[in-house]
Amino acid sequence: MNDDMRTPRGTAEVVSTHSVFGAPCWVSLTSRDLEATQDFYSAVLGWRWRPAKLGDRFRIALAQSVPVAGIGAVASMWQMAVAWTPYFAVPSADEAVARVQERGGTAAVGPLSLPPGRAALLADRDGATFGVWEGELISNWETWRRAAPTFIRLHTRDAFDAAMFYGEVLDWASERPGCCEVRYEGGEVVLRSGGAIVARIESGALEAAPDPTIRPHWQVHFAVADVSGCARAAELHGGSVLSKGSDEAVLRDPDGAQFTVTSRHER
Repeated sequence: MNDDMRTPRGTAEVVSTHSVFGAPCWVSLTSRDLEATQDFYSAVLGWRWRPAKLGDRFRIALAQSVPVAGIGAVASMWQMAVAWTPYFAVPSADEAVARVQERGGTAAVGPLSLPPGRAALLADRDGATFGVWEGELISNWETWRRAAPTFIRLHTRDAFDAAMFYGEVLDWASERPGCCEVRYEGGEVVLRSGGAIVARIESGALEAAPDPTIRPHWQVHFAVADVSGCARAAELHGGSVLSKGSDEAVLRDPDGAQFTVTSRHER
């Protein structure tokens, strides 16, 4: 997104949301305790940290010197939920916010000017929270995508309805060069950018009625080398394991934010 997200100089030229749009471009965590949050994710994911330009309550997470995520200890101060939130690249934050509101979603924050771009925090019409970013992306967006989430997944009540909503807001499957590709594969709506899977939308069986018990939300998946090791580290450092398989585990940090660790070999 902004300067805090750029990879070291010399890796690539800065690209903008006019050339890369509709795809996830960043993930951010709202937390309560900055030091405790840093300690937990350092232990579980091996991240290191650097200050962010937004102030003392914010940090940038680094994986092998690559900025991969942002953390802001503002949940209590701003009365926000503790949660991981994905941000999508858009050519115009104002236009994206207008499209969300026209289609029954809500604008929680923004658009705000955060040079060299603009951001907004939104919710779709089922209440799932997401953000949009207009402006410069990480100087090597592909490096970020490989180093950070394998993908993000929307758990919702009606996958096709959600895909229509996000497709219209983010210009998925449009005729514009560089847009994201959307397909139905293996019981899910799958979003690809440059051929790589960057997001999935699921709601259960294809012919099933929308499930009113589902709390729609975006789940962030981080690629790791050792799923079991991450799960053990989470429990040892005050978190919990909500579910675990050989290639994937759903974890909860001590503040209550959920995220998934996925084997690097899985997509």
